[in-house]
Amino acid sequence: MKRIMCSTALLLLSIFSAVSQSPSRTLRIDYIFSGTDRSQEISLDEMSCFDGWAGRTVNLDKVPVRGNGQISMTDIASGKVLYRQSFSTLFQEWQTTEEATRIRRSFENVFLLPMPSERAVVRVELYDFRGKVSASLKHEVNPSDVLIRKIIRNAAPHKYILRNGTPQECIDVAILAEGYTAEEAEIFYEDAEKAVAAILSHEPFASMRDRFNFVAVALPSKDSGVSVPGQGLWKNTALSSHFNTFYMDRYLTTLRLKNLHDSLCGIPYEHIVILANTDTYGGGGIFNSYTLTTAHHKAFEPVVVHEFGHSFAGLADEYYYDDQFVEYYYPDCEPWEQNITTLFDFASKWEDMLPRSVAVPSPMPEGPIWDETGNGKDSMIGVYEGGGYQSKGVYRPYYDCRMKTNSPKAFCPVCQRAIARIIDFYTVE
Repeated sequence: MKRIMCSTALLLLSIFSAVSQSPSRTLRIDYIFSGTDRSQEISLDEMSCFDGWAGRTVNLDKVPVRGNGQISMTDIASGKVLYRQSFSTLFQEWQTTEEATRIRRSFENVFLLPMPSERAVVRVELYDFRGKVSASLKHEVNPSDVLIRKIIRNAAPHKYILRNGTPQECIDVAILAEGYTAEEAEIFYEDAEKAVAAILSHEPFASMRDRFNFVAVALPSKDSGVSVPGQGLWKNTALSSHFNTFYMDRYLTTLRLKNLHDSLCGIPYEHIVILANTDTYGGGGIFNSYTLTTAHHKAFEPVVVHEFGHSFAGLADEYYYDDQFVEYYYPDCEPWEQNITTLFDFASKWEDMLPRSVAVPSPMPEGPIWDETGNGKDSMIGVYEGGGYQSKGVYRPYYDCRMKTNSPKAFCPVCQRAIARIIDFYTVE
């Protein structure tokens, strides 16, 4: 199944024609998010455009989940919302660290929108832990603005691992090489195939695989491997990624989002997975930004799937260490992530999936939680305390899950439903 046109097809085409001079142009907007633990500021950096639109063509004016921020574009003349996207950022995560209490820092952020055909207003909002607007910026976009830079670049070396249709029909995922030299391109392509196979081996990706395109992009790096600042090791790589993000040994990210998106120009993409050429354990996933994980550690396959659960579906971590500098979740508000709850508005989560007479909170389940095929049993869905890095006050739907540890073979039924809803959002009107 690909993007599905229904009885509202004519209305959909009308809306889409309103947001773009042609269904094949993309508006890229670069921002700088800066601040401390208590302040946030959004600044417009640059606007550019290029041929091709690989984003969704349905549900343009909606978001599937709230996220930690949203960007929207509204037609000035009619007041109609032309496009909306939710997201999370590394900047907001940094704001929860001790470092943010004593220094001001800035982070790059890049968003892709369909180019409007007429003057439009773009609004960017960041939300606090309770979902309230903590920072916002509103600015005009005039499609005839001569300072909107037109990008024309030859595409980096790439090949499709799975191609089910056009960018307008399918969800386009780019798998990028990081820390692979030009001579290691074939190694990267093999790693990319493993990553795609791992993702598509999990439900609901397996049964909905015909809605996806996966393209492997062999960005060449001058050095092999990635930077490990904690060991004094700095590498010259395509995306300048490094371990020790926020001084955490295993947190592997890139701060160079402008460079990241520059390197993808000429290739249709909506979602990004970056594979790092190292056997050191680590990675990260940021909702509607990117997944980054190591390709040669023995846990590569389960980790890339876990991190894609973050970046693609906005799923929360279900483990807990109680070592975070600040708490993320509070009893007087419901998390936006679909696989955790504070019970403040549990009806909006998986209450409808609970087995009859299950206790809330739920005790440790008795018997096997996985069936003979490795899928989670619906009868084991519960409300288990501990999740979102907090052992108390936050609850997860399953005793174990791909979003909790590397041991399970599958996402739990609640996470599977959440992912399926995201896939439907991108492909079904």
